[in-house]
Amino acid sequence: QVQLVESGGGLVQAGGSLRLSCAASGRTYSIDVVGWFRQAPGKEREFVAAIRRSVGSTNYADSVKGRFTISRDNAKNTVYLQMNSLLPEDTAVYYCAATGGSRLGNTEAQYEYWGQGTQVTVSS
Repeated sequence: QVQLVESGGGLVQAGGSLRLSCAASGRTYSIDVVGWFRQAPGKEREFVAAIRRSVGSTNYADSVKGRFTISRDNAKNTVYLQMNSLLPEDTAVYYCAATGGSRLGNTEAQYEYWGQGTQVTVSS
């Protein structure tokens, strides 16, 4: 099993920045791709970004390209999501997810492990 814990959420003004962290524990050797998803009130959960831990390749949703950066520190078993130029529409609960597969998936079904989420609120 793999456990994922998100941190770093909070309240920020539009135009500001936040960095989210996703710390993995347990059988971390079994996971390669870590992704971030988000769910705004009344909306479905949507893909944000993903990274392949072994090679560093990345994938982003169009809505965050150029503003968000996903990175990893394998020694710490942690994946980060640096969020810049935040917009009110970025307000959501952000979840990290992990899979043993190698595809930089953008659908929930491709991920086996999920964290509990961290709230990000962007005020206008």
